[in-house]
Amino acid sequence: MQIRNDLITRLNQQAAKLGFGMLGVIPARPAKRLNAYLNWVDNEMFGKMGYLARPDRIIRREDPNIILPNVKSIVCLGLDYFTLRLPKEVANDPLRGRISNYSWGEDYHDIMTPRLEELAKWLKAELKADESAHRVYVDTGAILERDHAESAGLGFTGKNTMLIQPKFGSWFFLGEILITEELPESRFLPESTMPSCGSCTRCLDVCPTDAFPAPYVLDARRCISYLTIELKADIPLEFRPQMKNWIYGCDECQEVCPFNRFEAETIEHAFRPDHIDYAAPMLETILRLDEDSFKARYANSPIKRIKLERLLRNAAIAAGNSQSPELIPHLQPLTQHPSELVQTHAQWGLDQLQNITNF
Repeated sequence: MQIRNDLITRLNQQAAKLGFGMLGVIPARPAKRLNAYLNWVDNEMFGKMGYLARPDRIIRREDPNIILPNVKSIVCLGLDYFTLRLPKEVANDPLRGRISNYSWGEDYHDIMTPRLEELAKWLKAELKADESAHRVYVDTGAILERDHAESAGLGFTGKNTMLIQPKFGSWFFLGEILITEELPESRFLPESTMPSCGSCTRCLDVCPTDAFPAPYVLDARRCISYLTIELKADIPLEFRPQMKNWIYGCDECQEVCPFNRFEAETIEHAFRPDHIDYAAPMLETILRLDEDSFKARYANSPIKRIKLERLLRNAAIAAGNSQSPELIPHLQPLTQHPSELVQTHAQWGLDQLQNITNF
């Protein structure tokens, strides 16, 4: 066992060389809040993300052995991504669209996945266990990664459902290595040192769309991140004004969290925006994008996953919320766009601005 304990020390060192700031190891068991997840599914708070409720995905969350037969351990890792806080004059500029700060740089899946594979390869070599099986995930597998990461001591669950590291907040990505080797359990931070949200409700109070029906419960159907990223259809009329100038994701419940006052800049250069326009682009620029310019601009960004059609949809809503008639000439052509989705939202945005000019 001493040899294995020494291994965890070296594993931490190797993970740090790869940029990971946190690491914990837990036995491969069902997540401790599995029942809460099942209740969330029963209440259909997943919206149109039907894959979250598929029976084959649920049984994987209930039993990690379905994902990886004979799995023994889960290595949970964190990689921070905070770069900067937008100046208020930029964030609140009605002519700009806001993007969640995890998407200002390169796609974190592309950064983390090969590093997790490299770490898994190193671990198996150290164990002399080349025949062992493993799987790596970066929010792509049917596992409750925040719950497992909490068990591994990477943080505590906040009322906004985010995992919060008490020393520097919630601005970090999670990744996992599932492996068929039994490793010593190792928490990143002792459970006794974990605080809680206490009586604070800032994240719940600030949510523009009231997406938290109760503390620790997120109704995805009302969440701006879901609406701008996951929802492929029309955005419900009731939520459009509350979306303000968000065009990809939303950070409001994290920005007000007291634990995020301890934020520190990531050393990962790939997550830094090359220019402020990659954090809060001019809406005029986004509304003028075509397929070629969209692909060129977002080739290495997670934004590429929603494709041009949904980005234009989101930008049209932000333009409509801007109270800036100078955006009318950029919305008008989109009412004739080949996509009905874009047409509908461009017309909505146009109507909002024309109502201002006719008032």
